[in-house]
Amino acid sequence: MPIRRIPTGSEYDPNRVLDAIIKKLSLKNDAALSRVLEVAPPVISKIRHNTLPIGATILLRMHEVSDFSIRELRALMVRDGAAAGQALAA
Repeated sequence: MPIRRIPTGSEYDPNRVLDAIIKKLSLKNDAALSRVLEVAPPVISKIRHNTLPIGATILLRMHEVSDFSIRELRALMVRDGAAAGQALAA
């Protein structure tokens, strides 16, 4: 099975998927998200700061609790290149 790469001109942004799950589940913060995902709060912090990638296990857990499909979660992890450039310019 080939490894899927981030599309050219796009950027990995784990904050988008975390924020989408928080919004969908009406959670207050990352601590609440960590409890729902059954991971330690530092795991969410490390994912937010790009020191820990979203792995298969946590991706599956995100799918189970949020009812987002795996495809939707993966799409949320990537920020379009145009949006990335605008965010850096702001």
